[in-house]
Amino acid sequence: MLDPDAHDDEDHEPDGSVGTRSCHSDFERGWWSRPGPKEAAIRNELGVSATRYYEILRDLVDRPAAYAYDPLTVKRVRRERDRRRRERLEGRRADPGSR
Repeated sequence: MLDPDAHDDEDHEPDGSVGTRSCHSDFERGWWSRPGPKEAAIRNELGVSATRYYEILRDLVDRPAAYAYDPLTVKRVRRERDRRRRERLEGRRADPGSR
């Protein structure tokens, strides 16, 4: 199981791979196929709170090893993160096509 208090250096394998955090990438890739709410599945399967899961995922998607392991999931999570960041900075527009 993932140690939620593990430091970033402790989570890397000697070859630079993602290590135990690859389970987060695997979970993110297929969480929608599991029954019930995502937050409950995070707690049950990964043993961490949803807040901690998203902290780890946010850190994970910026690592080259994570991109090498699962590029499609990493790109999707980055797009979602960037979209949310733009919405926070620009605010939601009444007409999305107005710019």
